[in-house]
Amino acid sequence: MVRELELYLHIPFCVRKCAYCDFLSAPADEALRRQYTDALIREITGYKNRYQDCRVSTVFIGGGTPSLLSPEQVRRIFSALRDHFRIDPEAEITLEANPGTVTEEKILAWKKAGVNRVSIGLQSVRDEELRILGRIHDYRQFLETWKLIRQAGMKNVNIDLISAIPGQTPKSWRETLRKAAELKPEHLSVYSLIIEEGTPFYERYGEAATAENVPYPPLPDEEEERLMYEETESILMEYGYARYEISNYAKPGYECRHNIGYWQRKEYLGIGLGASSLIHKTRFRHISDLRRYLTEASDVRKICEEEELLSVGDEMEEFLFLGLRMTCGVRKSEFLRLFGSRIEDIYEKQLKMLAENGLLEIKGDWLRLTGRGIDISNYVFQQFIGHQFS
Repeated sequence: MVRELELYLHIPFCVRKCAYCDFLSAPADEALRRQYTDALIREITGYKNRYQDCRVSTVFIGGGTPSLLSPEQVRRIFSALRDHFRIDPEAEITLEANPGTVTEEKILAWKKAGVNRVSIGLQSVRDEELRILGRIHDYRQFLETWKLIRQAGMKNVNIDLISAIPGQTPKSWRETLRKAAELKPEHLSVYSLIIEEGTPFYERYGEAATAENVPYPPLPDEEEERLMYEETESILMEYGYARYEISNYAKPGYECRHNIGYWQRKEYLGIGLGASSLIHKTRFRHISDLRRYLTEASDVRKICEEEELLSVGDEMEEFLFLGLRMTCGVRKSEFLRLFGSRIEDIYEKQLKMLAENGLLEIKGDWLRLTGRGIDISNYVFQQFIGHQFS
């Protein structure tokens, strides 16, 4: 029987680390990018014969900034993938790109390699907000990149946006939303800024920061942030975008298949530094030490760590807190098929409480978050963690 498999490839390099970013990424020169490409290909080759019973339905090249790779590096990586994996002819193949790193030659190389979806990190249309974030581009450079990608015939493009940026107002957020939507991308990912430990933003705005030692624009207050959040869906609906997941909006038929696979707990293999995987009932992660990865990538056993065999309870929890991220929700019949138990028998108290509080809608075979439930989704998800048999 042929199994469905998704692939994620991590490119951990960027021109400059953004002030808010806690991803596994850092600047690198051409020599290091070349070494990493060689190591990535050795890892891919190491999977030979391991996944012969799998059909790859999606590939996602993320980072970092994958658009830093040269056309030849992209060609070599995809050649290796096709040599060692069965990639579906209709597979969704996404590559993340940042303005300021894209050329016509690169886009043509992506298309030749099979890339049919591009995700561009815009974040804001206001140059002052981009500078605060530490982005390497301005809005003009984004528009140049957008034009190149459309002229090259890319027909499935996502734009990333961030709300609640320091100094941002509801008015400037509306401007960003409308200008992005007016470009008519097929997909928009809209995230609220999170202040992560270990980032420059945490030093400026985290728990230890004070007004005296932070000469930076303030974060939007709670009311402004709430207004930005509430207006996002209504504004994007005006332009024909439907919200299909907490942070994602798409024109009909352009929902990101790769990310849906994560939320539906499909098997996926992470390739590259620090990449995570879910294979059968096991989650595991690759080492994040770049030097070790460069020397040991050909032995896939040596680069794996943090391996966790999921219990039935773990899988039930994931089914709910991942699946309920999608606005369509999850099916009771699917829970029964996977686990041999009715969802009501395992989570009776939680389902009743959430429904009574207007956070969860139970209708026929479906469970889905209400609008209020989406607003406080983290609270909802917590109710299912560690309480399967309470």
